[in-house]
Amino acid sequence: MKTAAPLFRIFLLAFLLGLNLLSPAQALAESDHKSYLLAQVDPDEAYDPFTDYSEFDEESDEEADINFFRNGRFFTVGLAGGMRGFTGNFANTYEGAPTFGLFLTYFFDLRLAMSLGFQTGDHAVKFSVNNQSKTYTGNVSITSMNFDLKYYMNTQNVTRGLADLNPYILGGLAQFYRTYTIAGLDGFSRDSTMGFDLGAGLEIPLMRKKAYLGIQGTYHYVNFSDENKSYVDGTEKLDQNITGDFYNLLFILGMNF
Repeated sequence: MKTAAPLFRIFLLAFLLGLNLLSPAQALAESDHKSYLLAQVDPDEAYDPFTDYSEFDEESDEEADINFFRNGRFFTVGLAGGMRGFTGNFANTYEGAPTFGLFLTYFFDLRLAMSLGFQTGDHAVKFSVNNQSKTYTGNVSITSMNFDLKYYMNTQNVTRGLADLNPYILGGLAQFYRTYTIAGLDGFSRDSTMGFDLGAGLEIPLMRKKAYLGIQGTYHYVNFSDENKSYVDGTEKLDQNITGDFYNLLFILGMNF
């Protein structure tokens, strides 16, 4: 019994000493573990300015742009030809005649486009003065520069045969130039005016949508400087004032790019 007591004391002392040696390592491990937890970041809350960048605010914007790049057009170039007619007293003074032109259209998206057009045509002129005591004949050349916005209708909900058609409406401004050549009057008479365009059209795709055939009707509201004036050369009175507007019916053959 005297021998067992010292051995028990030695064993107890060694056990306590071992606990003291292990406790700093355990505390260090716990400290390392706690610092590791503090260093973790929720990946959902992380922000990377390079991987998270997107030029689209919503998914619908991205889908619209993808659809435009696949099915849309950037711009079109078209050659136009048709007839020009007149309203009011213009119809009694000017004869309808062919008109020709060139159109360039730039598309903002599938529905909205901007069109720049050039048209020209010559018309026979005939008017009388002083109660038909004298009649003047000649030619008038009318040229216009048109700046219009075109809006294409949505045809996705119509039947399959009509869904490929591209109907549109247009409106805008134009600059009109007019040049008279009248027999019996010396020189040329030139004038110009601003006006408004309003019209509608339809495009039929050709060559797997690489080209199109279009038909377009446009009404041009104009107000030339001699409208409602009753005299020629300031002395001869017109039998009727030269007033009115004109319109075009055009066929357009274009290429899509």
